[in-house]
Amino acid sequence: MNEMLKNPAVLREIIMDHYQYPRNHKLTEDDSYKKRHMASDSCIDDITVQSKIEDGIVKDICFDGVACTIATSSTSIMSEMLIGKDVQEAMKLVENYFNMVEEKDYDEDLLEEAIAFQNVSKQANRIKCATIGWKAIREMLQESEGEVNE
Repeated sequence: MNEMLKNPAVLREIIMDHYQYPRNHKLTEDDSYKKRHMASDSCIDDITVQSKIEDGIVKDICFDGVACTIATSSTSIMSEMLIGKDVQEAMKLVENYFNMVEEKDYDEDLLEEAIAFQNVSKQANRIKCATIGWKAIREMLQESEGEVNE
């Protein structure tokens, strides 16, 4: 793994950059997008995640709503990581992220900037924040796999 990504200051900087300047932070009126509304019962997080998955490829991901630093930045990073990936590759990345957060075995090299959330498992109240957008995309990826297999 990149040594820079082991430095807590660098990890904080990644999180703050994605919070202050979230990527793909807009919703679309395009009906071809799948949509999931996610709200937390333990903090302010209330976001909608949209994805366009066509021909087994994640073409686009966007999100908007009210969310804390962790939820906003993790969803921003997730959107950047998954756009352009095929559904199987995207699912592998999503499951790898959940394994990291749940302190299971994971491949840190696959996670790119999402490695910034490696210590979130030590703060149980932040796990929901760090996974809210990821849960939304996991549902949409699973749904798209079902459509492919029908």
